[in-house]
Formats: sequence, C-alpha cells, structure tokens
Amino acid sequence: MRTLTPIAAGADVRTTIGGLVVTLTDELLAGLGDSGLEQVAGMLGTDPATARIVTQAVAGAIIGGMARDAEHLDGADALLSALDEHKDTDPFNGDVASLTRDGHSILGHVFGGQGTERAATGLSQLAAVHPGAMMKLLPLVAPMIMSLLADRAARRNLDARALADELDHERSTLPAKLGDLVTTLLDGIFGATPAQRTSPYDTAALTRGHRNASRREITPGTATPDW
Repeated sequence: MRTLTPIAAGADVRTTIGGLVVTLTDELLAGLGDSGLEQVAGMLGTDPATARIVTQAVAGAIIGGMARDAEHLDGADALLSALDEHKDTDPFNGDVASLTRDGHSILGHVFGGQGTERAATGLSQLAAVHPGAMMKLLPLVAPMIMSLLADRAARRNLDARALADELDHERSTLPAKLGDLVTTLLDGIFGATPAQRTSPYDTAALTRGHRNASRREITPGTATPDW
C-alpha cells in the first residue's frame, strides 16, 4: 500500500512516497505494483522488467502530449476542468472495458485522430512488441495518469498555469533515452515543435464538455483540448 504525503508548506510541494519526491510515473508504477506489471508483461508478451520500461515510456508519451497541449492557456484550462471528472477515482481497480472507453477518449484529446495509432506504433518499437498490444495498453494507462494528475491538482490547488508548469516538470524527469524517444514520437505525431505550432484549441467548445468527445470529428495529429 502506497502512502502519499505532501511536503511541508513553503517547500517545493511535490508528492512523496516514503519521504522521497516522486513523479507521476513513479506513482503509476507504485499503483500497478508487481502484479500489475506482470499483467502488462502478459499483455505485451514480454517480461516484467521490459514491461516496466514500456509503461514508463507510455506514461511519458501521455504526459508529454498533455504538456504540449497545456502550453496554450486555453488547453491548460480545458485539461484542468476535465480533471474534475477523474478526482477520487481508482482506475487501478477499475473495470477494463470502462477504463478502455475512457482511455480512448483521453488519448483522442491528447494525440488527435490518428495520433494514438502513431504513438502505439512508435512505442512498440521500444520493446519489439506488436502495435496491437500497445493499443491495448495505452487506453488503460491514460485514465491512471488522469486520476493521479487530478488528485495532485486537487491536493495542491493548482490553477491552469501551475498545471502547465507541473506537466512541463514531469516531462523533463524521464531518463534521457526515454525522453528522447518520447520527444521524437510527439514531434512525429504533431509534425512540428511546440514553438512552431499554433494553438489547436477551440475555446468556445469548452462548454460542450468531455462527454461530447465521441461525437466530434478529430483531425489526425491535432490535439483536441475541449475535453
């Protein structure tokens, strides 16, 4: 059982496990535990050690996509609103079918129309696993990241700008090789560096809410922030 404790007020408030400052990916791996990683290994047809690395990369890609979206304030606002739907949830013990549906919706917002397939293909090369297996893992991990991020945002009372800063910090914590892989992957999906992209956000659409996402046409490789 993991114990999460905030550092004392006035410090750099980061989530801790056993007194050590951790990232969202650390929390994800702690939540999955050995049994969860064994299940991931079975899904991918690999060993738990490789499954751990792949899970780190999947989490990094999702967090990196969110960080890119949040570079625009309207995107950060939309993500912050969407996090309300994921507070106090327990995706680590959720129904797989429900998690998968929610996960595909989240991934559509993060990566755009065909971006999820591109992410699965790129990530599958990390461990020589079939892209189809990665397409099963991605939507399971996405709600876990959303739930962990939602709890963190609520605990720290993050506003949109602070959320964007938090995500930027998170994507900088990946090990160098994984970080390079994720950056290359996201550049391939979005087709440009963040500085070159214009804001993809439809501010007026924010009022339509997260549940309308399945009825919208999504442009491939374009993030859709009206969660």
